Amino acid sequence: MAIRKKSSKNPPVLSHEFVLQNHADIVSCVAMVFLLGLMFEITAKVSIIFVTLQYNVTLPATEEQATESAFLYYYGIKDLATVFFYMLVAIIIHAIIQEYVLDKINRRMHFSKTKHSKFNESGQLSAFYLFSCIWGTFILVSENYISDPTILWRAYPHNLMTFQMKFFYISQLAYWFHAFPELYFQKTKKEDIPRQLVYIGLYLFHIAGAYLLNLNHLGLVLLVLHYFVEFLFHISRLFYFSDEKYQKGIAVLASICITQAFMMWKFINFQLRRWREHSTFQAPAVKKKPPVTKGRSSRKGTENGVNGTVTSNGADSPRNRKEKSS
Repeated sequence: MAIRKKSSKNPPVLSHEFVLQNHADIVSCVAMVFLLGLMFEITAKVSIIFVTLQYNVTLPATEEQATESAFLYYYGIKDLATVFFYMLVAIIIHAIIQEYVLDKINRRMHFSKTKHSKFNESGQLSAFYLFSCIWGTFILVSENYISDPTILWRAYPHNLMTFQMKFFYISQLAYWFHAFPELYFQKTKKEDIPRQLVYIGLYLFHIAGAYLLNLNHLGLVLLVLHYFVEFLFHISRLFYFSDEKYQKGIAVLASICITQAFMMWKFINFQLRRWREHSTFQAPAVKKKPPVTKGRSSRKGTENGVNGTVTSNGADSPRNRKEKSS
């Protein structure tokens, strides 16, 4: 008589990739609701607040720009709806990068849990920093901030923004707001959550401050510079995790040190050459001493006075008395 053995198998556990994909599908469905709402007249007025930029102003053409009118934007409370929609887009892009790029690398490298989470963090941030640096640099060049830096502080406050300037700030706020739900989606450890919250909060504080205080020009320059440094840091971190012998990391560090040393050498030589040229052209002229007269003329000058001035006693000299008596 056969005795059936009870199955000792545990119920299937949902994998991390399945959880992320499930959340990404839900978020994408919510985003599609707003996009589909644009197709119907009843819901278009509501959906357009989430999808497009609000508070646009049309400036009439001037004599300098006689052919085109300027379309500028300012900020308002409706921007929160736009930030929310693009936060959903950021979650979807985050899931795409995670599934099609980072997860494939993780399967090949067989990282530990600690390295796995840090590798994912650096991979996501390096992609975001690189994209933001390229986009921000394009705005700086197209709006002549590099050729004319006085635009950064001239005519402050900068109440109005161009389309790409406002869309850049909306995207930045949306990305850093999307980092809060990603703490849950990525199953972040409890001991790492306070550090992540401070990290995200500082970015939101400074970006929102520049946006609300009309410091968008200066904030863009500072963001591009800061993001470039952060990009180098996370790229070096990726090399550190992907190379067990750390040969690539040593090579990157050596190339950075050599580049910095070469730039410093060029800078010192330039300053020394400029100092030499300045010293030769600005050399003080040698002061010429006044000629010293000898003999009778000098004695006569001393009798008449000091430095060629006639004293009061000059009129009563013996020679003058003799001439008067004759």
